[in-house]
Amino acid sequence: MGLERPLLLTQGDPAGIGPELTLRAWLERGREALPPFAVLGDPSHLERVAQTLGWTVPIVPVDASQAGAAFATALPVIPLKARVSAEAGRPDPASAPSVIESIETAVRLVRGKEASAVVTNPIAKHVLYDAGFRHPGHTEFLAALAGQDGKAYHPVMMLWSEELAVVPVTVHIPLSAVPAALTTELIVLTGRIVARELTERFGLAKPRLALAGLNPHAGESGAMGLEDQSVIGPAVAALGAEGIAVSGPLPADTMFHARARKGYDAALAMYHDQALIPIKTIAFDEAVNVTLGLPFVRTSPDHGTAFDIAGKGIARPDSLMAAIRLAARLGARAATP
Repeated sequence: MGLERPLLLTQGDPAGIGPELTLRAWLERGREALPPFAVLGDPSHLERVAQTLGWTVPIVPVDASQAGAAFATALPVIPLKARVSAEAGRPDPASAPSVIESIETAVRLVRGKEASAVVTNPIAKHVLYDAGFRHPGHTEFLAALAGQDGKAYHPVMMLWSEELAVVPVTVHIPLSAVPAALTTELIVLTGRIVARELTERFGLAKPRLALAGLNPHAGESGAMGLEDQSVIGPAVAALGAEGIAVSGPLPADTMFHARARKGYDAALAMYHDQALIPIKTIAFDEAVNVTLGLPFVRTSPDHGTAFDIAGKGIARPDSLMAAIRLAARLGARAATP
């Protein structure tokens, strides 16, 4: 199904690899069968990046309604008010206003039905913090913007690829803090959101969830920790009682080989690395970060700003292009009556 409304790519940190990946994605649009997209950024900055890299990328300023028609012959850019003077590889707090404006505008356009989905280029939180940014991260900022409609949203991070989808129940906290943060209620809430959105957005009639144990061997019946029995086990029972197909807690070391992956549609891991190590091993260049639990589709490449290689033209666009394709797929489904 084609998209009647464009996909939006946010600028990301202009000193990182986001601008060059965006340019390369447009250059490879035909070979990679990418759907039309528009960028929320500074046209003159993107022109400078293209010129520095020696890439011929015509850039045309547009509004959201013009993006689809322009995409075949030029990269459509929805101009920001904030100008960008950043140099590749040199993060600068002066870029913060454009980074924030790009995200805010993307959410406003997608909530206003002028765009179908948002693909966010990577940001550097420490750069935003230096400029007074007060949100823990990108996803929390998106949830706060969505919550301006008076509702509270609980965003859930899912790392998705054709081979594996994983969800960390706790995310960016120290490993030592995980046992205290991990509650039955949090696991149940996360499982509900994942099951619902696998049905509504991914079209799975009866999604199957597999919950990893926290401890080695899922606690070995309490011999290696009690959390698997006292926290995760009750969550599995509660989700099952709600009609969700769920199994666990399972030993994490045997959950991610090819045969095991055939038994579930998404794995819920109890902490960050338990989720991200397997998917980055299996699909390092193709994995996509999908935010569940928001009232709009948001995807992102599964990598950071990579300031160390920015401006060299060597960053691989695979994950960004996968994020664009998945956003188009989910956005088209969301637009279906």
